[in-house]
Amino acid sequence: MSLATKPPSRRGKPWAKWGSTTGVLIAVLFLIVLAAKGLRELPGVQEFLAAYPGWTTLPKDAPVGLPAWLGWQHFLNAFFLVLSIRSGWLLRTTTRPKAYWTRRNQGAFKTRGKPTKISLDLWLHLSLDALWALNGAIFIVLLFVTGQWMRIVPTSLDVVPNALSALLQYASLDWPLENGWTNYNALQLLAYFTVVFLAAPLAIITGLRMSAAWPKKAGSLNMMFPIEAARAIHFPTMIFFALFIITHVTLVLATGALRNLNHMYAAADDEGWAGFWFFAGSLAITTTFWLLVRPVFLRPVASFSGTVTRS
Repeated sequence: MSLATKPPSRRGKPWAKWGSTTGVLIAVLFLIVLAAKGLRELPGVQEFLAAYPGWTTLPKDAPVGLPAWLGWQHFLNAFFLVLSIRSGWLLRTTTRPKAYWTRRNQGAFKTRGKPTKISLDLWLHLSLDALWALNGAIFIVLLFVTGQWMRIVPTSLDVVPNALSALLQYASLDWPLENGWTNYNALQLLAYFTVVFLAAPLAIITGLRMSAAWPKKAGSLNMMFPIEAARAIHFPTMIFFALFIITHVTLVLATGALRNLNHMYAAADDEGWAGFWFFAGSLAITTTFWLLVRPVFLRPVASFSGTVTRS
């Protein structure tokens, strides 16, 4: 068959597929907003919103304000998490690694067994996960030492109806009353609790199960928690974190950007520009490291702890 008579390819253009998907999402969001606004006009729903405004009362000894260490922890957690997602996606989509790493079996890390050779992408992912887990452990300790845990751990059952109330208010684009300096709304509280105490441990445990550090002769433990189950959970957890980051950043910017950024980065409850510039700096640092996730930059770093080869 000549080129002149060759039928056109049936494969759609990528931009067309993305465009149609985006259009569907916009239409769905539009319908959700209309439905939420309609619901808010119903007398019973208005009574519900009056009874449950969207936030719960904190314990009397709950701290007021956000300390400076929380801003640093916020940046480090976001930094390691974003790069972990980046390296995890590379692991999932790269068919032929460009470099491999083998641990140097000596000193404090010397083992009886021969070190396993892994891809440089996997080395990066495991390294970032270890740093993220270490920083997360410090974060949780500081939460309980300073009492900040009371701001993100449910302490009463009315958090559920208040979270539904906040969700309806967000969906109708009539934001719930924001006062994050003293008290998160119930939906924020449940979201942060899920991220810190459910999703993060789940990501760490499933990632550890898939790594070479997990004991191969664990017997009944491996039967109860097979590696296939870990793989089935680990990737959706990564998607959850990606969606959380997108939603979190969108709402931070849409519900009073300067004040929210000051809460998160400058430990201040005002509308100055300090938090914005800290956020811009953290974004620049994260973006720079995102772009540096390439073998040419990773090889020198990985060589400090092992041998890097092309095959």
